[in-house]
Amino acid sequence: MERHFHCTACGKCCKGWLPLSLHDALANAGRFPLAMILTTVRQSARVFDLTASLGTTMAFGKRKRVAVLITPTSYMPPSMDCPSLAGDGRCQIHHHKPARCKTMPFSPVRGEQDQAGLLKPRDGWECDVTGDAAVVYRDKVIVERADFDHERRQLQDQAVILRDYADRLIAGAPNVAAGLAIAANKARGGTVVLNFTTLLPRLPGVDQADFARRQLPVMKDFANRTKGDANLADYHGFYQTNIVGLQRFIAGLE
Repeated sequence: MERHFHCTACGKCCKGWLPLSLHDALANAGRFPLAMILTTVRQSARVFDLTASLGTTMAFGKRKRVAVLITPTSYMPPSMDCPSLAGDGRCQIHHHKPARCKTMPFSPVRGEQDQAGLLKPRDGWECDVTGDAAVVYRDKVIVERADFDHERRQLQDQAVILRDYADRLIAGAPNVAAGLAIAANKARGGTVVLNFTTLLPRLPGVDQADFARRQLPVMKDFANRTKGDANLADYHGFYQTNIVGLQRFIAGLE
């Protein structure tokens, strides 16, 4: 079976949360408002084993476990365009955009044999999936796979650092463990959103002060963008909290 797909650069998918590798998150600290997203996946899910290998697991109830995917993320409201999206729908950083954008519509946190559903455009997207578009998926195998393999390797390479980070939080931060327990009770799993600065001490060789100074104006910008909008109050609160935290973080490093 063959599936066709061609990106028309409509820009309709360039909205809201953007999962990032650690490398891309750090490289874009001056562009994206960053968060750490912990996502629970039940044992019955097809991606449980893959999620556990890229993330971690935690006990939940009697003889139950959930896998936890740990994702650096550009944390924006679903209605908000990527800050690198031009008015004509084109990417302004196309030649050095994040791995997640290059791999689209495929996903490295899903098994290769389970990618077909991602090739169906969402409502409003203008992707070309007609027979005129290139064949990108054949017999449950990705045809041009360099970007997919590169992003999967990035996730595998960072797994040890992120697993240690999450395991320590789950063991030592009751609010994180409680949040994950609530998320795990949801039918399709749920998420816990944390400040990216909770990860910084776990990243050897990273100039933490430089990161914080690049991230602070981004948080201020997004706090202004979401100010006064009741529908975006949670996002605004997150940005405001991060502004205070980053300012304290910078002061503590000086």
